[in-house]
Amino acid sequence: MLRWLIGGGREPPGLAEKSPLQSIGEEQTQNPYTELLVLKAHHDIVRFLVRLDEYRFASAGDDGIVVVWNAQTGEELWELTGHTQKITAVAALPSLDSCGERPLLLTASADRTVGVWDSGTGRQVQRLSCFQSTVKCLTVLQGLDVWLSGGDDLCVWSRKLDLLCKTDHLSDTVIFRLVAPSEGSLEWDIVEAKRLLGHQDHILSLVNVNDVSLVSGSHVGELMVWGVLDWTLKAAECNFWDPSPQLDAQQEIKLCQKPNDISIHHFTCDEENVFAAVGRGLYVYNLQMKRLTACQRAAHDSSVLHVAKLPSRQLISCSEDGSVRIWALRENQQAAAEPVPTGFFNMWGFGRVNKQASPPARKPEVGTSCSLELIGDLIGHSSSVEMVLYFEEHGLVTCSADHLIVLWKKGARESERRSLQLFQKLEEQGGLHRAA
Repeated sequence: MLRWLIGGGREPPGLAEKSPLQSIGEEQTQNPYTELLVLKAHHDIVRFLVRLDEYRFASAGDDGIVVVWNAQTGEELWELTGHTQKITAVAALPSLDSCGERPLLLTASADRTVGVWDSGTGRQVQRLSCFQSTVKCLTVLQGLDVWLSGGDDLCVWSRKLDLLCKTDHLSDTVIFRLVAPSEGSLEWDIVEAKRLLGHQDHILSLVNVNDVSLVSGSHVGELMVWGVLDWTLKAAECNFWDPSPQLDAQQEIKLCQKPNDISIHHFTCDEENVFAAVGRGLYVYNLQMKRLTACQRAAHDSSVLHVAKLPSRQLISCSEDGSVRIWALRENQQAAAEPVPTGFFNMWGFGRVNKQASPPARKPEVGTSCSLELIGDLIGHSSSVEMVLYFEEHGLVTCSADHLIVLWKKGARESERRSLQLFQKLEEQGGLHRAA
């Protein structure tokens, strides 16, 4: 196993300004992920990761290949081939029972097909080729035992791969209600519930928070909370930049040189907060208070592409700059840890090249009641990190434009596991002699 100490930072050439919290050095006492395992199987950008069960996941990307991995050992289990163009969406269709049956794996491709695979054997169960355009998203509704494919139209499929119903051509962002068959009927139906017309630009992110609300985010940094009972707008937030007093929001958007600096790329949530990846920053929006409660405007050097929630009020983010960072959501009464200058990775050409100490940590943003403290900086990728996947027992998984997948491990747990395996092996070989 390749074992690295995680640490260091990045400073791309030409970067004029960096957040003082962006580099914490090798003394990452709160970061448990001190080992990594590099997995190689893909030949192009790896864009998707999907969890299959408690110890397996699948990866897919622009090479059209889907690979199933063991999350504990990093072993490649299956390589699924059959698509002729890049993968555009993946999803796992869980088993209905607990008899050991493995979930099905759904893969959509730019070749206008959807592959259905047995994740336990790697065998292709079926290949659907009835689509008029590329399927760009796959969603499983486990409670209804159906799955959806979305592109220019929306299709609803049964587990047996029967097409239950579909919509007409889609041109706007539309919320649909899926109507299951009533007693004595076999007909499914899709009914339009709401067109999300409140945004002023393309909607890039959408997340269902709970049974009563969902959140959407746009290209120009608008976050909107919708009530799913009456489909009305409950709250909105667009304060993801620093507009000058003389400029209104619309003028500020037009003057923005880099629209991606305020684009909402991804959401994740818990019962209390929505965590938004906005441009290069991370923002925490409290649903009950209906306002931002924490933010880190320069969490990365480039756009944040994906965020995931960890236990104990922690968050992990990955970026176009190749970095993966772990954040802790703190109450403002607790001071953020002082950054530590980098040192270890400079020996190998990583991290900062200057030897000046990092400036003091920036105070929390005015008006926020919490702060995001950087507690881990995972250095392993050399290009844009597209997605991160969390396993409680087996660590973190990241995929990147460098064609690599990195499995991040908790060093203390792995050391204990190796020691236990060694003692077991010695006992089996009679190398340990117990006292009489």
